[in-house]
Amino acid sequence: MTFSAKIKEEISKLELTKIEYISELSGILTTNSDLKIYSIRVQTENINAANRIFKIIKDLYNVTSSITVRKNYNFKKNEIYIIEVKKNVIEIIRDLGLINEKGININVVPNSEIVDDEELKSAFLRGCFLIGGSVNDPKTSRYHLEFIINTLKFAEFLKDVLNTYNLNAKVLRRAKGYMVYVKESEKICDFLKIIKAYNAVMYYEDIRILRERENMNNRINNCEQANIEKSMASANKQIEYINIIKKYDAYDLLDEKVKQVADYRMKYPESSLIELSKIISVETSNNISKSCVNHRLRKLKDLAEKLIDKEES
Repeated sequence: MTFSAKIKEEISKLELTKIEYISELSGILTTNSDLKIYSIRVQTENINAANRIFKIIKDLYNVTSSITVRKNYNFKKNEIYIIEVKKNVIEIIRDLGLINEKGININVVPNSEIVDDEELKSAFLRGCFLIGGSVNDPKTSRYHLEFIINTLKFAEFLKDVLNTYNLNAKVLRRAKGYMVYVKESEKICDFLKIIKAYNAVMYYEDIRILRERENMNNRINNCEQANIEKSMASANKQIEYINIIKKYDAYDLLDEKVKQVADYRMKYPESSLIELSKIISVETSNNISKSCVNHRLRKLKDLAEKLIDKEES
């Protein structure tokens, strides 16, 4: 079962008030249905969504919907559930805010009363997700929540409802219809809280935290590796300077303290400056700081470059 399917299974079991059921059903039918004055037809691949629609219409309007099951051979050969309602249709779509005052044209978006408070917005968004939403499992490489919408007007309406929660939802045109999507992991987790998918929230947060910890560890390891490589490159260059000084028979001309650091650099070519300072301090019983070691190594560099310049001139 996919992560999205698990979420839909969880939220389809929620018990709501009558007015919340109406908002949820409005979200379902506005997102994906064929509405006519004489019939309502909804199609879904999710059995929990199909059962939820059947239950709400039965409980609220005492209407038994017909459910047809068909095979979908396009992709994964999932079963398609088709729910049809042919009784009390006008009453249902009027309650759901999906018909105008004249009772002629089906509205593209529901009336404002459907999302009038936080609980109704939550129910409405839950319905939209049940029938047209999906969320990537947080274990995957990217965070993504999306709704597939038929019309631009409703896509913009859904985006605006989502953004009352500061979810940074956006609309993207597709070859067929529109996609309303949210990308940020924290925003997606907020959405799951809004629709009361609390088990999904706990799973999502656990995986998200684990991924962020792994990413942090990777960044730390990368930084450490970069520092090691940088330190090695510097050490190799310092050894090169020492060899140049020896080549020109100038090594014995070095100050004893500088020569001491040069000897230890040759003896410990893989040590960082701070490691080198500790080694010298322990072995000579004279404390020497990292900056002091670095200062003396710079003197080696200056002398080596002068010797090279003298030869070239």
